[in-house]
Amino acid sequence: MTQINYRKVIAVAIADAMRADPDVFLIGEDVGAAGGAFKTTAGLFEEFGPRRVRDTPISEQAIVGTAIGAAMTGLRPIAEIMFADFAGVCFDQLANQLAKYRYMTGGQVRLPVTVRMANGAGAGFAAQHSQPAENWFLNIPGLKIAVPGTVEDLYGLLRTAIADDDPVLVFEHKNLFALKGEVSADTLAIPLGKATVVREGTDVTIVAIQQMRHRAAEAADQLAAEGISATVIDPRTLVPFDDEAVADSLRRTHRLAVVQEAPHGGSWGASLVARMTADNFTLFDAPPLVIGADETPVPYSPGLEDAWLPSVSRIVSEVRKLVTW
Repeated sequence: MTQINYRKVIAVAIADAMRADPDVFLIGEDVGAAGGAFKTTAGLFEEFGPRRVRDTPISEQAIVGTAIGAAMTGLRPIAEIMFADFAGVCFDQLANQLAKYRYMTGGQVRLPVTVRMANGAGAGFAAQHSQPAENWFLNIPGLKIAVPGTVEDLYGLLRTAIADDDPVLVFEHKNLFALKGEVSADTLAIPLGKATVVREGTDVTIVAIQQMRHRAAEAADQLAAEGISATVIDPRTLVPFDDEAVADSLRRTHRLAVVQEAPHGGSWGASLVARMTADNFTLFDAPPLVIGADETPVPYSPGLEDAWLPSVSRIVSEVRKLVTW
């Protein structure tokens, strides 16, 4: 068993996948000798060489376009988009090409492409480099979306994504890079669409991903000291989503709070609340709640960015109101 941080486990997962399958290769800006902009691919170039760890020009369109072509010819590419925000530059390749080729060819063409993106706020990267971009892709059938919030989940979901015969977007949260966890030779791939229950409770169900998963767990500890028992669920993937895990918890708690670092409109939290309300209306004893960010770009000022993100104290306050509604 080895303790490792969220940043370094990315290269471990990629290396294990490349050793297991010679068709796997990595492509992106500075992923080679430089070891990645965030040092998430350090050591891969030295082990696998320039043929399988390929640096590219500064062109997200070229990166994803090349990955699509390589996958169509039988390879299994891992494409890195340095910041998830830059997915807007190659949105056509992601939304109109990568997501649709298998469907439009009647299954004759597979696209086993993993697209890795550094995502999320809280690290001081300002409005164009901090957006919760996972929400942009919720309405594009054909793309799977993984949002790992722990070292173990990042390793397991990345291995699953690379082995999947369909395209998977893996969002790696920048503000979790220093988070530590443990992996070993026995660490398993994690199936897409399988949530994890972080803690069990009886009064309210809190659903959160990535950075907010950890803040929600801390809030649940504080609520427990007040006599409020919270279940915390991390879905780990947004597409597919483990609705049954949330519904099963609701059968016990009858209250739902979603914590996300995105504004409400068009978000995964808003979609979850809509589905739960439509499919499980009779389970609710109070209106479901979305605790999210303000409807503004992500601020650059550290103080404003902290205020923009849901804090532990805000989660505690809003869940307390929900439970006593």
